[in-house]
Amino acid sequence: MALRLERLGYQDYRRSDAALLRLLRRGPIPIGRIGPVLDVTRQGARKAVDGLSERNYARTARDRIDSRRLNVMLTSKGEAYAQAIVEVIDELNLELSQKVDPAQLSAAEVVLRSVAKGEDLSEKGTAQTEGRD
Repeated sequence: MALRLERLGYQDYRRSDAALLRLLRRGPIPIGRIGPVLDVTRQGARKAVDGLSERNYARTARDRIDSRRLNVMLTSKGEAYAQAIVEVIDELNLELSQKVDPAQLSAAEVVLRSVAKGEDLSEKGTAQTEGRD
């Protein structure tokens, strides 16, 4: 991912960029909502937003209705970066789908989503195999 983005002129890719930029492509979002969506603390969300802001990919502004709320939005440079990230992810997904059997890819996706949710797959496997004896 980083190498492909570097070839496109984005030498400063960070792992948190992909998820956050794809989220911000939907429009401005209060910083307080970023943490739960990305499954990070408020401090982690703030750090990721600060990183984007320092690189001029995002900016923050007080909400017009509720001044306690700090909204995060993409800059035009950030929109271009987000588009590049989406295109690279699409390319990588296409390449992977051409190398891996669809059934294997589907099984891997189930495992990865379960791990990301913190599910214990060993218990599921045990429960499924116990019923077959």
